[in-house]
Amino acid sequence: MARDRMTRREIMRDSATAAAGIAISLRAAEAAPQTQPAVQPPAEAKSKILNYHEKMEYRRLGKTGLMLSVVSLGGHWKKLPYPPGSDDFKKNRHDVVGACIDHGINCVDACTGGEVAAYGAALKGRRDKMYFSYSWYEHEMRFDEWQNTAKLLAGFDEGLKAAGTDYVDIWRITCFEPGGKHTPAHEETIIEALVKAKKSGKARFVGFSSHDRDWLKKMIEAHPEVDMILTPYTAGSKKKPEDSLFDALKKRDVGMLGIKPFASGSVFRSRGAINPATQKIDDERARLTLRYVFCNDALTAAIPGLISVEQVANAAQAVAERRQFDEAEARRFERAVHDMWANLPEDYQWLKDWQWV
Repeated sequence: MARDRMTRREIMRDSATAAAGIAISLRAAEAAPQTQPAVQPPAEAKSKILNYHEKMEYRRLGKTGLMLSVVSLGGHWKKLPYPPGSDDFKKNRHDVVGACIDHGINCVDACTGGEVAAYGAALKGRRDKMYFSYSWYEHEMRFDEWQNTAKLLAGFDEGLKAAGTDYVDIWRITCFEPGGKHTPAHEETIIEALVKAKKSGKARFVGFSSHDRDWLKKMIEAHPEVDMILTPYTAGSKKKPEDSLFDALKKRDVGMLGIKPFASGSVFRSRGAINPATQKIDDERARLTLRYVFCNDALTAAIPGLISVEQVANAAQAVAERRQFDEAEARRFERAVHDMWANLPEDYQWLKDWQWV
């Protein structure tokens, strides 16, 4: 045991070289140098956290003040073997949301019309346990007919009806890729619609999503009305040495939800499908990835798409594990990241631009 303890000290001391290939320095993303999950909040604070669970970690979503579970539920259900709308599909989404609630996960993000309807139904009778982050991208800025304030608000109202609710906790408008394609008039339209929705009480907090770091940074610096953003953060992402998007988020007190931590399933041997033959290694790769992204203290929550109750439990387990990798874990994580970049499908090659954020 004495030798084991010494080995750990040596690993800590020499971490910069232990996994130099991906520069994780065993502290992941050059972010918060914590080796354990955040200290649990005092009892008074716990009572204010929605669906609090002692084994879950919660972070403040910027100026909103909402305390979100550090792993939350992304809307996509890729590789789910049931057709949307079927009884099996509805049961799966209901059960996955229920498992999230059981583990203290308290936010779900929907991005499409189908997701809005599916999670609206899955949350019925359970809105007191989970925050609802909303976008109906088909009725937002990527499509010409929705690029004015009146249409955005009309589409938002239609989405609320589809979800069976009269409000959402977050409305985040899905923007062009890249966001820099938006004109100044577009940008004014986005902000005007968000401000009106918030003033109406139909959206408690507001923001937008984009894969364009420079545009996101410009927008949050120019518009104090922005409460949060949603953008990629993967197993291979690292903070820029200077003038990072993360620096702007902290300065402006803007929350961040991180999508695609698993790079559309590319980090897995199974490519994200349920496969008993690869489940053990894929479960560990999921936990290693989440432990890595959690180390970025500018990130409020990672929001992977989860397609089974078992995947929910595995994601929750990652929260309870230490942040810092040992040497063997660092090697396995490096291999997983290598495979992730190699396995990216053609329509996800753009994620390689997110190696530095």
